[in-house]
Parts: sequence; C-alpha cells; structure tokens
Amino acid sequence: MSPSGPPTIVWLRKDLRLADNPALVDAAFSGAPVIPLYIHDEEGPPRAMGAASRWWLDKSLRALGAGFRELGAALVLRRGGAMEVIGDVVKATGARRVVWNRLYDRKSIARDDAVAAALKKGGVESESFNASLLNEPDAVLTGSGGPYRVFTPYWKAAAPLAAHAEPLRAPGRLAPPASRVASEDIDEWALHPTKPDWSSGFQAWTPGEDGARRRLAQFLGDAAERYAKGRDMMGEQGVSQLSPHLHFGEIGPRQVWASAREAADQGASHRDIETYLKELGWREFNYSLLFNYPEITHRPFNPAFAGFQWRDDPESFKAWTRGLTGYPVVDAAMRQLWSTGWMHNRARMIAASFLIKDLMIDWREGEAWFWDTLVDADMANNVANWQWVAGSGADAAPFFRIFNPMLQGAKFDPEGAYVRRWVPELANLSDTDIHQPWKADAAALRTAGVELGVTYPQPIVDHFAARDNALAAYARLS
Repeated sequence: MSPSGPPTIVWLRKDLRLADNPALVDAAFSGAPVIPLYIHDEEGPPRAMGAASRWWLDKSLRALGAGFRELGAALVLRRGGAMEVIGDVVKATGARRVVWNRLYDRKSIARDDAVAAALKKGGVESESFNASLLNEPDAVLTGSGGPYRVFTPYWKAAAPLAAHAEPLRAPGRLAPPASRVASEDIDEWALHPTKPDWSSGFQAWTPGEDGARRRLAQFLGDAAERYAKGRDMMGEQGVSQLSPHLHFGEIGPRQVWASAREAADQGASHRDIETYLKELGWREFNYSLLFNYPEITHRPFNPAFAGFQWRDDPESFKAWTRGLTGYPVVDAAMRQLWSTGWMHNRARMIAASFLIKDLMIDWREGEAWFWDTLVDADMANNVANWQWVAGSGADAAPFFRIFNPMLQGAKFDPEGAYVRRWVPELANLSDTDIHQPWKADAAALRTAGVELGVTYPQPIVDHFAARDNALAAYARLS
C-alpha cells in the first residue's frame, strides 16, 4: 500500500491487538496512511494504573510494536493527557481523522467526548467502535428499557445477541505516513519494576496477542473439556487464565466466543463450553453495571450497606496482604497474587470473603489492593466482584453467605496441592491437617517441621467468632 491523502490516527487503549480491532481495520481499509498511537496517561482515567498492570503493559506494548512493524507501520508512544497528545500528533502529521475503540467507565467516556468535540472544532473527523464487548451496555435492556440488575435474565437476553458477533481479520498491510512520527522510548517510561524487581514470578506470563492466542488454544484443547467442575479446583490447571489478555485487549471476547463455539462444534463438551461462555457473560454484565451505575466504583450498589460499620485494622489488613493470616487457603491465595500478579477465581472469593466478613474490613480496601497487584486489574470486574462478595452489589451473594476457609480448602483443594505450592512451610502436613494446622497434634506438627506462631502464624482471628460478629453487624443494618 502507498500513502494516499492525510493520515488516520488509531488511538489505542485497551485494544492492544491487530486482529478483531475495529478501529484499526476501519483505518486500514480507508486507504489512508495509518498512525497507531498509544498514550500513557499516568493519572488515568479511570484511575492510575497499578504496579502489576504497568509490568504487563510494558511487555504488551513491545509485542504490539513488533506486530505493527510486520505490517509496515510504527507504533507511536507518547506520554501525557490525551487531548494534548492527540492535538500535537494531528498538528505534526496533518491527520484529518482519529479513530478509537470505546471504553465504558464514565471518566473515560467524558474524556473521549471532550477529545471528539475538540477534534470536530478543529475540522478533524473522529469515530469510535466496539472492540471490548460482545454486546455494548446500552444494547441489552429489560422490557421496560432499563439496564438489568440480575445476571441470569441479563444473560438470557444477551447470549442470543452475542452469537452474531463475528471477529474481524487483522489487516494484511498498513500504509505508513509520508514522514516518520516522533515516538518516545518505552524504556524511559520505567514500567518494569526495579529496586527491587519483584516480578520474577511473572515470567510464566506471555503478554501480547500471540501469547493470548496460545493460551486460548491450550485451554480449549485441554481444560475446557472439564471446565464446569475443574474451574473451582485451585490446585489444577482448570481455567483459561485469559483475564489479563482480555483486560488489555490482546484478544477480544468475539474471538474467544468464536473459538469456543468452534471447539464445541468439533466435539468439545457443550456443557463445559457453555459454562465457560457464561463467564464471558458475567464479564459483560459487570461492564453493564459499570456503565449504567458508575457510582459502584466507590459506593455500595445496594444503598442499605452505606451505613455498614467497617473495622479499621491496619495490622490485620497487612497480614492479609502478606498471606500471614494463619488460614492456609487464604494465605496461599494472597501469596499467589503477590508472586504472579494473578489469583484463581475460587481463591479470590475465599480471600475476599475473609477480608470482608472475618476481618470486617471495607471491601474498598481489598479492591484497591487487587487494583495494584493484579495483572488483570479490570475496573468493571474488580469492583463488581468485590461488591458481589460483600453482599452489597447487583445480583450479589447475600452477606450471610460467609465462606468457611477450612471447608473451602478441603472441598476445592482436597489434596492440598494449592496450599503446598504457595505456603511451602506447611507442605509436609497431611491432607487433613493442611487446611487447619492448629488442629494437628504436636507430633504431626513436629514431623512436618511446623511450629505454629514461629514458622507459620496462628490464626489472626477465630473464624466462628468472626462470623457471629459479622452477622450481628449485618443485623444492625435493618
């Protein structure tokens, strides 16, 4: 392709891929030169990126840059506010059109509207597309025209619409602009941690579009066949681990949907595939909540919880973040998070329930910790799922559903594989004792090399007394 006319800027955000990228495809097929632009706004919106997400972004942008080079284009990297950066690039290149894929939190929407208005004032066209969702939040409404507040009827209405969402092929070639566009050096952004580099456990991840495709293919060829049951087993590879790839847009939900449907057509278990696709539906539902009820980022969805009396307990919160609560399955979850930037979904529910209901610490403190430490720190999912556990969210688990960490461990890590991996000081305990070492007899502890209070902490709270306290606090709401 040869350049023809003024260039089109493709403003990239949570869509760091070449395939099924509607804004990029639109720009490519216009015949105009294409300038792929990523803007690193360190203050957001919707909020400043957490440390684990910065690590991922560094690797993802490097992979994306290599992909663009293969298409004959150069990824332009700039820091700053979107309005200023886009204005500068438009002025420097003579671009007459800017395209992007939509975001769904209110701060990003307001920013994008302001950018579009400024471009229009300057005689520059803009257009946005849907790359992140099977169905946009205003496309799935109740019979009365409002948003759904309960998942099951939402997904019953949304799933048939999703069946028509076909992914787009990546462009085969991009026309470069007539002259090189100045780009910053990603090394200068210092996204990778130093002094210290705490990311050694992140090396199991392969950020980027190719890594996302390989992970999906591996899942559909193996764990998808037993997903309905295996997704809850914390010591097994029973889940796709696609969440960070979806969060950064290295793969889109339309691609996942199409590949999963194809796997089912080729003989994969329909029950297991449908269960997996329902998880995509839960993600869609969370985005609908974020779009239609933006206050859920900082206030309980259910206003009855506005007066809940949370405890201020910095020491217990610190023990929770470090995986030193004395409850093995909770500690395994928190250590997996710190080491890898990710946590098994069942473990997320257990760890969140413990913070909220055993320690009675505000869910917003846990949500903020996850935002900083998760490589898949997606605002819609993070906020909605924390509120779900707290009982204050849409379609939430009732507050009085309080996870027993011992029973959860025994049921979903029956052989203790998950705890043994992440809490190695307990590795030599029996399958029975490993989820409640304080009940092991002295001989078993000595044989296993465990000294409670020394090599592994005593429980920081009695679960059953804490449960009673939480239920009493809940009762006071009414």
